[in-house]
Amino acid sequence: MAAVSFVLTLLLRMGDAIYTLPLDFIVQGTALFTVIAAAAFWYMGLYRGIWRYASTNDVIQITKAVTVTVLVFLPVLFLWSRAEFLPRSFPVINWFVLIALLGGPRFIFRLIKDRSFEFSIEPAAKSGIPVLLVGAGDAAETFIREMARQRSTAYSIAGILDEKGRRVGRHIHNVPVLGTPESLPAILRRLALRGVRPQRLIVTKQELNPDLVRRVLDIAEANGMTLSRLPRLTEFHSGTTDHLELRPVDVEDLLGRPQAVLDRPAMEKLIAGKRVLITGAGGTIGSELTRQVADLAPAQLILADNSEYNLYAIDLEIGHRNPDLARAMRLADVRDQPQIAAVFDAYHPELVFHAAALKHVPIVEQYPCEGSLTNIKGSINVADACIAYDVETMVMISTDKAVNPSSVMGASKRIAELYCQALSHIQAKTRFVTVRFGNVIGSTGSVVPLFQRQIAQG
Repeated sequence: MAAVSFVLTLLLRMGDAIYTLPLDFIVQGTALFTVIAAAAFWYMGLYRGIWRYASTNDVIQITKAVTVTVLVFLPVLFLWSRAEFLPRSFPVINWFVLIALLGGPRFIFRLIKDRSFEFSIEPAAKSGIPVLLVGAGDAAETFIREMARQRSTAYSIAGILDEKGRRVGRHIHNVPVLGTPESLPAILRRLALRGVRPQRLIVTKQELNPDLVRRVLDIAEANGMTLSRLPRLTEFHSGTTDHLELRPVDVEDLLGRPQAVLDRPAMEKLIAGKRVLITGAGGTIGSELTRQVADLAPAQLILADNSEYNLYAIDLEIGHRNPDLARAMRLADVRDQPQIAAVFDAYHPELVFHAAALKHVPIVEQYPCEGSLTNIKGSINVADACIAYDVETMVMISTDKAVNPSSVMGASKRIAELYCQALSHIQAKTRFVTVRFGNVIGSTGSVVPLFQRQIAQG
């Protein structure tokens, strides 16, 4: 580049008059300038830079190196040939030309690698999970730039929320600042009209007021969104490892849609002030039902499960979460009719959630008798007890595999559904409701732990 800049500077300064210069001067001057520039560039460390990460620091180093080159070249050339044929404006013009020749290729290369020449795409058309950033500062700019740099990214940035409101209406790298966190519901409605439905809020600013973070969390939950926070660049994990610590797969990321917003007033009307029994309370669905029901002020919560540890774990959790809630736990098997009758006789529940079941299709296929005893006989025992003890409502947790069943598990759950439907037609004091679940992401035996292991292993 030094040799090219020398000749190019002469051409820019003299035009066609360059042909009047002696050829020896041009050759010797070019060689001398190139040698001095190479030494200066090596000493200033220009050859150690990585073009992919060219920045303003590289511009400063290039400027210093070019300045040193020009300042050294002039006296050396004067001593060599008294600079007889060198135009007086050569140093100034060459200074700009050489900086452009050295810096230009570096930044063009970075622009190409960062794909900054591509046309901007509407956020709704991008692949990835739509997200909104909370905080319109440096961390948000860094996150946006990193997402733009990656060829395949998990997130599509739909917009930014500015907690101070000073930058609303502006853009950061073509990502609009849509409003403040308090205006999130209105922003979500506007985005929905464009077909963009953000599933996550990402807090980019570390110094946000805790009260604001709690308000943002409440707004996110009310709109079926999750809340995440960018880690600090200076956060390190203790210990040593030969691979990067990866963030676990969030089950919400696998949904492909926002979480459903619970109708809490209707749920509270159903549960508040009643004695509630949950069978299979320690399982995946049963434990989440237990948490939700416990928050809705039942008069008493009765937990039944045949797993000692699962029952202990969910009872301990509810004890910490709702210490004032009246609760009881019974180690019981739904297949044992006397045990179930004893539970109903002791607590007289008004609302029953029947979540106890064997749900793993391959295992139930291998042990059809065990699956039928739990899913059919167990459901019959619970349903009969509901009628015998005047339960108002029984909610049976079923599965989508009960639709045109092709497995023993699906068939057993379908038979249990038909039994409850038949009971609802022959009597009126107990209402039977069936809820079918699809594949429950994050449940025991789900694909999420498998995904986590695969990601960690590369």
